[in-house]
Amino acid sequence: MRPKTEKHEKLEHGVRIRLTKLEKRLLLKRCQKEGYRTMSDFCRAKLVKNREIRKIEVSEDFVQITKKLDYELNKIGVNLNQVSKNINAQQVHQFGPSDREVFLKVLKELRNCFSVLQKYMDVIE
Repeated sequence: MRPKTEKHEKLEHGVRIRLTKLEKRLLLKRCQKEGYRTMSDFCRAKLVKNREIRKIEVSEDFVQITKKLDYELNKIGVNLNQVSKNINAQQVHQFGPSDREVFLKVLKELRNCFSVLQKYMDVIE
């Protein structure tokens, strides 16, 4: 048998909100993903209770490496934008073997950057 709930802990007041079907589905999915038994428990935890703030401390090396990766990824993005602009500006879209080789190198470099970033994200989590 469940113990009696104290008077000050009784949940006797309600709040009603309106959601679209999609919003409700997403809310239910998030409730389940985060391990809440009910949508009410989830809403109380997110709206009323104090949020847990986790502070992550990282080394200075990590900060420098992350800044360098961010800079390099930004440069790659700028280059890709320039390539796509030139391709879209021309009438003929024929790639030669050298173009394919450059694109494969860029793709390989992007994958390397992603794997390094993923490694650091795994350490943080």
